[in-house]
Amino acid sequence: MKNRLTSLDIAVKMWAYSALILSSGIFVYAFFAEGVFSFVILIAVLIATIVGSFPAFIIIIFLLSLISKFLSNYSQKITVLIILYLLIALVYGCLSGLFFYNPFYKYDFLNSFLAAAGYSAAVVFAAILIAFFITIKYTKIYFSSPYKKITQMQENLNQPMLQKNQNSYSNKIWIKGLITAGLILLMLIPTVFVSNLVEERQQRQQEIKNEVSSKWAGEQNITFAYLWLPYNVLITAANGKTSVEKRSLTILPENLNVTGSVSTEKRQRSIYTVLLYNSKLTAKGNFNIQIPADIDTSTIDWKNCKICFGISDFKGIQQKITAKINNDSYDLSGGLPTNEIDTTGLSSSIILSTDNIGKPLSFELPLKIKGSDQLHFVPLAGNSQFTLTSNWNSPSFDGNTLPSERNLNAKGFEADWNFNKANLPFNTVLKDFNFKKDDYSFGVSLLQPADQYAKTLRCVKYAILFIGLTFSLFFIVEIMQKKPLHPVQYVLAGLALIVFYTLLLSISEFLLFDVAYLIASSATILLLALYAKSHFKSWKIGGVFAGVIGSIYGFIFVLISLEDTALLVGSIGLFIILALAMYASRKINWYDNVLAENINIQNI
Repeated sequence: MKNRLTSLDIAVKMWAYSALILSSGIFVYAFFAEGVFSFVILIAVLIATIVGSFPAFIIIIFLLSLISKFLSNYSQKITVLIILYLLIALVYGCLSGLFFYNPFYKYDFLNSFLAAAGYSAAVVFAAILIAFFITIKYTKIYFSSPYKKITQMQENLNQPMLQKNQNSYSNKIWIKGLITAGLILLMLIPTVFVSNLVEERQQRQQEIKNEVSSKWAGEQNITFAYLWLPYNVLITAANGKTSVEKRSLTILPENLNVTGSVSTEKRQRSIYTVLLYNSKLTAKGNFNIQIPADIDTSTIDWKNCKICFGISDFKGIQQKITAKINNDSYDLSGGLPTNEIDTTGLSSSIILSTDNIGKPLSFELPLKIKGSDQLHFVPLAGNSQFTLTSNWNSPSFDGNTLPSERNLNAKGFEADWNFNKANLPFNTVLKDFNFKKDDYSFGVSLLQPADQYAKTLRCVKYAILFIGLTFSLFFIVEIMQKKPLHPVQYVLAGLALIVFYTLLLSISEFLLFDVAYLIASSATILLLALYAKSHFKSWKIGGVFAGVIGSIYGFIFVLISLEDTALLVGSIGLFIILALAMYASRKINWYDNVLAENINIQNI
């Protein structure tokens, strides 16, 4: 090993090691996340990493010379060098954020950019930090050349020993603080894998849900009875020839009253629960057939008139559908005479004549429909009222219109919707259906309360608080107790915090989320408290760790349980945590105790 190294030597070693570590990490991630295993990919990623990091290589060569020239203390040089590496990681993180998220195509650009930049910067800094520890012996030789050692010794002889101790102790704290900050960023990397695991399990749940729903029935969107009246129009061409063109007229109910009840049931498939529903609906109303003045009633094909009913999933029909019109009954069968309003539905021929024009035509349509997730209706009528009751107490009223009245309690819900001719952009007699019926659909979605995967993902988003506050606690206690922890010990504590998420995820698949959170957090708190006790040799400190970390877990549990006030409570809680941290650190002597005593004596 050379006694005299140049800045080029150090930069080349850092460049090579960091590129190799970063490309290996990307390769491992691709293998576990995508199942891709190819050394060609590893070599390609390595080449891309080397080329991409070349500007950083040039900057390190230049700045190493400046650090060595203008700084005399070894600890100061290392501190500035770590800060330099952190800034380089942040720059590459920002570039990655811009690369992966285009601001011209992403409406949520800021959050997407910050997330990508944060993860990328953490990964890059972790690779640089590992490379730094591998090459630290070369860096030490470079910063401690024989000439500089003699110069430093002469400067130390001219300075009081007091000042030397001050700089040494202060710089050690600075270096340890920077290393701790780097380890916090490093431990955020496994949370990405945890998030992927949670999303994978959530996707599996959705696949099971879709499978069960496909065999039961899916979301239902229902259009109640309307009349289809075909008629003929005589068309004269430019050459004088005439032809007959078939057209149709749609008659919507003048009044429509729909009442129904929705009962839910849960089906168990493997470890997952799927929510399904059965509904009993009754539609009553009347038609008022009016023929536009430009249509000759003699051209209407009265023998082929039909009554129609729209439904999105035929599997949801539980019994024969029979429409009662005046004193006659009509059995509806699959198929529609036109797809202007509905693409799927049922219809039946109906006996009408010119005698029905201008006279009320009452109807009744009882239904038993099953489905999953969502039940929507389309208010195709002049005046309509919809009333739904259910035993499910977690509804989401969605669609184009919210209920005019609703009552929600622990036993279920009841909701009413009302429409009239004044607030709908169509008449009851339609020659051309030129709007989308889905634009006017409304109804209810039967949501399961925030499931364990959604809550676990929300919990993972607070990983920076878990890891940052826990590491800060270790850092403050080790300074106060003067028993430093090795970076490996920080990593072990961080891994315990990461394992908490996997425990939470796995246990919550079998127990209630709140119970799973209690079990996983209690196990993690006990583990970290015992670990702190074994290092600092004090049950009191172990108890402090248990109390503080337990408070952090309790605070995060409150945040993930809240929705509308989560930001307010979180901000107040973080302010209180910061205040407590400032209060606890007020008596910390950030310099040597002997130094402080000597300074006081000299001042006297």
